[in-house]
Amino acid sequence: MLDISFTEAQSNAKVAALLQTLCETWHNTIPVSKFMGITPLLFNGDSLKVTAPIEPNINLHHTMFAGSIYTLMTLTGWGMVWLQQQLSQAHGDIVLADAKVRYLKPVTKQPYAKVIWPYTDLTPLNHGHRVKMTLEVALYCDEIMCATFTGQFVSLPPKSSSLD
Repeated sequence: MLDISFTEAQSNAKVAALLQTLCETWHNTIPVSKFMGITPLLFNGDSLKVTAPIEPNINLHHTMFAGSIYTLMTLTGWGMVWLQQQLSQAHGDIVLADAKVRYLKPVTKQPYAKVIWPYTDLTPLNHGHRVKMTLEVALYCDEIMCATFTGQFVSLPPKSSSLD
C-alpha cells in the first residue's frame, strides 16, 4: 500500500510540474495568455481542463470576449498536444492549421475549456515526420456548454530531422 501511495504522489508531482511548465510556456511565448490569465487546472493523461478569469476578458456586453474564448480553446487544444508530446518523449513544433468555433451561449462567469485526447501516435515525430490530429474542445460556464471548437493541429518535427 505504501508503494502505491508513493507512486501516486510521484505521479501527482509530475503532473503538477508539467502543468506549471505548460503555463510558463504559454505566458512566456504567447503574451496575451498571461494578460488573459489562462491557467491549466487539471490533466489526467486523457483530458485537460484550462480556465481564465472573466474580468480581463470581458467585452462591452459584460460577457467574455469572443476572441478570448477562441484563444482559451485554442491553447487548451495546443496544451493537450504539448502534454502528450512530453509524455511520449516526442519532439515537435505544434501549430494550429485550421479551426472552427461555435459560440452557443454568452459566458457570464469564469469558464473552463476541456479537451479529451483522441489517441494519436506521436512517434512519427521522432522519425522526422509530421503528425496531424483533430481535437474537439468544449467551453463551459456554470456547467453549461457555451462554445465548441474543432481544431486541426499539426506537430512538425524539429527542422534538423524533417524528412517530409
